[in-house]
Amino acid sequence: MGQGPVTAPGKPKGWRLKSPHDRQAQGIVVTGFGALPYSEALFLRFDWKPGPGDKPYEKRGAALKALMDAAPPTDSDGADPRAAIVALTWLGMRKLGLDEPALQTFSEPFRDGMCDVDRLRRLGDRNPEGWLSTVIPGGPEWSGNVAAVQVAAGARQPELGAAMAPDQRSSMAFDPGPGPTPQTVHALLLLYCATEDEAAQWKEDVKTALAPRDVVVERSLKLSLREIAGVGYEHFGFADGLSQPIPFGLQSDVDAEDGDIELDDGTPAKRDPLHGVPLGEILIGHVNGHRENAPGPLVAESDDGLNAGLTADGAPEGFLNFGLDGSYMVVRELRQDVAAFWNAMDANAKRIVAHDPTATHVTADWLAERVVGRSRAGHMLCPGGYLKPTAANCIDNDFGFFENDPEGLGCPPGSHVRRANPRDALAPSAASQKTLRDAANNHRILRRGRKYGSDIADLRTPDGADRGLLFICLNTDIERQFEFVQQTWLMNRNFATLFDEADPLIGPEGGFTIREEPLRRIVAVDTFVEMVGGEYFFLPSLPALNYLASL
Repeated sequence: MGQGPVTAPGKPKGWRLKSPHDRQAQGIVVTGFGALPYSEALFLRFDWKPGPGDKPYEKRGAALKALMDAAPPTDSDGADPRAAIVALTWLGMRKLGLDEPALQTFSEPFRDGMCDVDRLRRLGDRNPEGWLSTVIPGGPEWSGNVAAVQVAAGARQPELGAAMAPDQRSSMAFDPGPGPTPQTVHALLLLYCATEDEAAQWKEDVKTALAPRDVVVERSLKLSLREIAGVGYEHFGFADGLSQPIPFGLQSDVDAEDGDIELDDGTPAKRDPLHGVPLGEILIGHVNGHRENAPGPLVAESDDGLNAGLTADGAPEGFLNFGLDGSYMVVRELRQDVAAFWNAMDANAKRIVAHDPTATHVTADWLAERVVGRSRAGHMLCPGGYLKPTAANCIDNDFGFFENDPEGLGCPPGSHVRRANPRDALAPSAASQKTLRDAANNHRILRRGRKYGSDIADLRTPDGADRGLLFICLNTDIERQFEFVQQTWLMNRNFATLFDEADPLIGPEGGFTIREEPLRRIVAVDTFVEMVGGEYFFLPSLPALNYLASL
């Protein structure tokens, strides 16, 4: 489902940023903080109004500085005994005082926000008839409410999920009104600690420090890892976070692989043939898959910007590169119905065996593995069983579907992992195998999510507890990366020669095809995962955060 916070066994050597980028990018870019298994997610609202005469609120920069003092953002230059990460919504930066010209330099999906009508359609959350079954009843509980800000005097407040024209955006009053979701989030603070008690205490300390600054903890989630032999497991009971893109330092002017990244041992970070993506797919200002510097926001050149550490590198004359070493962070709170999932697998297995007594191999576990695409321990399905572990007895992630399972007789074409990363499965021939694999890698995302809620005692017995995944991913092009994966692969009902089938794990109810010889089996899947809330955040570099704190 996209946890991806830990280094899976058998993964190539770790990577790191070179100086000065390692001291500028926030630490979550390079690591999922696997050594810090307990964490708290604090969703913050800046609860201040404009001053008299619509003058800016005087505490806004001081509020961000207080937040950074209470939870100093962690850079990427090495391991820390505890860590903190700060990300901001478009409205959050507006509330902090970032000016309108600078706000308009952010990407369109980020300016729209996740509750924009077009973005909701792309993500499979809403259509003209209303919210879909993959969203909790009544609609999400929280968002950045970007599409619901007040427009110029006399203009109509946008409806739920309504898009706004650029001229409306530029004429918005400073302070947003009530939004379509009950809770409005302006910032996300992630705290990572070695113990649960330490994380809980840090959370309380932060709340105490922020209260006088009119910063409210609108929502919070206690996050955790559940590791067995170094592999994280999600609530359905499957190993997670086993496949991640591996960045390398592509140069724009020549076909070289060096740049601003290296392996942990100091050697150059060469392109991994299966999982390699240019660093600019993850960090703004670096060369991306289109051999151009990944574009990002700008601010006008000023002493405050220079003093904060912003540079003009890659920016037009008269501007500073506000986006350099930052990224766009996609966050979605996904509630999992564990009992419904396993009861559905039981019912399907019972039905299949009743109609075909020879299908003694069909069990709930067998079906669940095909819904996911891997065994519960994480081994990829292939014809005849699972891919064998590596020589080091690690999970094998270095494979292509074209050679290992071209017909999908092991790992079904519509399974969750094959949709989320098709690798070379969509290649029509051996001649196009590499081309299709490289094309798929142009849509990769770096996952940094964690589970929330307690583990269920019995997988098949509902206990009423709230549990799921706080999905977090980093990318520099929300539309080409995250939204493409969600719309074109996961929720596409005609993906890879299939018909009228969406992702069987995180999609809506429907059919799911399992190919077998000589027949195929179609099982019924329900809605097992519901979106509780979500938003597009900007993960600023440390210089960019310092600049915002100076406003």
